[in-house]
Amino acid sequence: MTADNASGIVRTKQRIRVKRKGTVMPSRYWVVGGEYTDTAFTNVVAGTEEEHIGPFSSYEEAKDVWQKKAWSTVDTATRRYRIVEEPGPKKPKRYWVIGGEYVDTGFRQLVAGAAEERIGPFETYEDAHAAWQKAAWASVDTATKRYRVVEETAV
Repeated sequence: MTADNASGIVRTKQRIRVKRKGTVMPSRYWVVGGEYTDTAFTNVVAGTEEEHIGPFSSYEEAKDVWQKKAWSTVDTATRRYRIVEEPGPKKPKRYWVIGGEYVDTGFRQLVAGAAEERIGPFETYEDAHAAWQKAAWASVDTATKRYRVVEETAV
């Protein structure tokens, strides 16, 4: 793994991870339950509402509260609590075409003085694949040139 501190890109074997400013909100967890009309746990008792306790930033925090609620009502067959995950927003994926000319067909070490070529980023895999095809066909007669599509992951 190598780091390029100026660009914030960390290179690993098959992925590029980019350190992005700001954070994407992670999932939140809720403890949900209450007293139900029967053991199918589909309808709450008339005049009551399903309890929503939380949100918790980790599953472990939610589990601690769930255990307390579940054990405090263990003798009531129609009471039930569960943990529900509220997923955070999905992180956008970006794709890059990575490659260059290597010392041999093992494709592990670039030729002396050569830098790894990075083409992109692309918002879709299909766009990256089209760029990969273009780069691959442009170097089809050079056995030691190779390109691949990698997914960027946020760090």
